[in-house]
Amino acid sequence: MKKIIFTSICLFLIAATAKTNAQNEAQYKLSDKIKIAGNDHWDYLAADTLTGRIFISHGNEVQVLDEKSKKIIGTIPDTKGVHGIAIAYDLNKGFISDGKDSAVTVFDLTSLKTITKVPVTGQNPDCILYDTFTQRVFAFNGRTSNCTIIDAKTNKVIGTLFLEGKPEFAVSDGQGKIFVNLENRNMICQINAQTFMGEKTFSIAPGESPSGLAIDVKNHILFSGCDNKKMIIVNAQTGQVITTLPIGEGVDAVAFDPVLKRAYSSNGDGTLTVVQEENPKSFKVIANVATQKGARTLALDSKTQHIYLSTAEFGAPTEVANGQKRKRPSIVENSFVLLQIDVLTK
Repeated sequence: MKKIIFTSICLFLIAATAKTNAQNEAQYKLSDKIKIAGNDHWDYLAADTLTGRIFISHGNEVQVLDEKSKKIIGTIPDTKGVHGIAIAYDLNKGFISDGKDSAVTVFDLTSLKTITKVPVTGQNPDCILYDTFTQRVFAFNGRTSNCTIIDAKTNKVIGTLFLEGKPEFAVSDGQGKIFVNLENRNMICQINAQTFMGEKTFSIAPGESPSGLAIDVKNHILFSGCDNKKMIIVNAQTGQVITTLPIGEGVDAVAFDPVLKRAYSSNGDGTLTVVQEENPKSFKVIANVATQKGARTLALDSKTQHIYLSTAEFGAPTEVANGQKRKRPSIVENSFVLLQIDVLTK
């Protein structure tokens, strides 16, 4: 009899958990697949929450989409090998990391016209960050493991910071501290934005090859998305790992919504993992939302509660001679899309 009661309780708990997961996933709706012209590869997205625009890195240009009309309303050309876009509202400027040119394109946020190009002090600038506290731009150079610091007001290089590993994504706490994932060291480095100095590094074990990074500024919490299908949640003040949660495969971006207190991990396997911050010490995965294969980067507009991810359809990968790594799979012509996921909070 006890065995029957125990089995019944287990089945009830499993059913209740499945129901809760289904309810959480029902809070998210893939509402649109917006066709975007072009057949090149892509990287980061950026949401302009003040004007309702999405900046889309795409090959050698940045395409700008209006959220309401869902139309491309402008492009920023000649950004070869573009990786990321940073927005400085207080200066009415934007900054783009041009990986193949080893430069940063500075553009007018209103007109989208290029103001200047700034050569960086390294190779292949990838993640790019505007720090409002210091009004400086930090361009993290993936191939040379260093960071170029630019005065955002004058567009002049004012320093170089050498890092202990290959930088990936970075975030600012808005109070003079910057945090960056070091992909090949499985660590996060804390940078003083005023002195250009690396203050400390801390391990994010058991996380491996961290890429996406987000921050809960209010509670000083970091969310690091790792290649071994884990999100490592870290206390930004102490560097201690709070907890580890499972995510999908192929993560390349993480975002945090301070309104709903949720972290989002965009995974190349075609899922969006949703992590709820219940309090600064308690976190749990509440949903794995179906997206599309290859949708590994995202932008969150917390004002509209829209999540955007870019991807395309792929052909078969091709072998490279002499046992080298496979080349990137080819992109099916005219298949590049911007996915829009609506967060249904009511």
